[in-house]
Amino acid sequence: MTELDRKAAELGIDLQVSLAGVTFSNPLMTASGTFSPHESSQFYDLSELGAAVTKGVSAEPWEGNPTPRIAETYGGMLNSVGLENKGADWYRNSELPFLEQYDTRIITNLAGHSVEDYVRVTEKLNACDAIDLFELNISCPNVSSGGMAFGTDPDMAAEVVRAVRKETDKPFIVKLTPNVTDITVIAQAVEDAGADAVSLINTLLGMAVDLRRKNAVLARKIGGFSGPAVKPVALRMVWETAKKVNIPVIGIGGINSGTDVVEFLAAGASAVGIGTASLMDPRAMVRIKSELIDYMQENGFSTIRQLKDAFDI
Repeated sequence: MTELDRKAAELGIDLQVSLAGVTFSNPLMTASGTFSPHESSQFYDLSELGAAVTKGVSAEPWEGNPTPRIAETYGGMLNSVGLENKGADWYRNSELPFLEQYDTRIITNLAGHSVEDYVRVTEKLNACDAIDLFELNISCPNVSSGGMAFGTDPDMAAEVVRAVRKETDKPFIVKLTPNVTDITVIAQAVEDAGADAVSLINTLLGMAVDLRRKNAVLARKIGGFSGPAVKPVALRMVWETAKKVNIPVIGIGGINSGTDVVEFLAAGASAVGIGTASLMDPRAMVRIKSELIDYMQENGFSTIRQLKDAFDI
């Protein structure tokens, strides 16, 4: 039992949540693209996590985008990393065995440029028993083909989901982009096509200008904007989506405290993903988990279900 799980147990608090037929010790997950298991494990016990959500994994290695590809900005940060990764074979043989030593669920984020790419990476990883769920990244704004194109068109999003559904019996989440007119339309399309859950939001499109160089800060000009400033947008989209679909919603976007977690749960999320906060503070996950426990204790909640039922939004 971890330090914080012991704290919760002593207070009579049960943080467990279930989604897509899988039980998680608590509702806190890392957000894909912001979590490196080897690095994060130097700052806290990864068993504190409800789930470790990996960076995007593609069938073959991807180099990512040219630099500069990270920039601080007011209220958050911009990134245009481009899903750089070492590919499915490296992930299966190196990163996955490392994650297996921790008592946390493992969610593997899958990336592709085409439907065939998503199918191929699913085929490569489907036999890995250590993977509890997949997360399909059809919403990244930092790749030049595929990526967000799938996430902005309900028919294309559904096509990817149907193709992956044929290749695996594992439950899978579809990560949705906020860069659409109505995110609930995409959510309903992927639900109908076989998705077991949705996670939202991925980053908003943003840009910054370097006045000294007289050019855009990022090499690709635009990138994904994340951090505290996106929270109201994310919260609204989670609330809208939770009312339109019958599958669980994982809330992501600007979460930096235990009370932020409570707001997303109150808005209809079954669990939450935390990303940029961990880039600012490597121990943010455990701090936020401790704050969530404190909030539940101070307000007399003994379960996450009880907390969620207390709100009427």
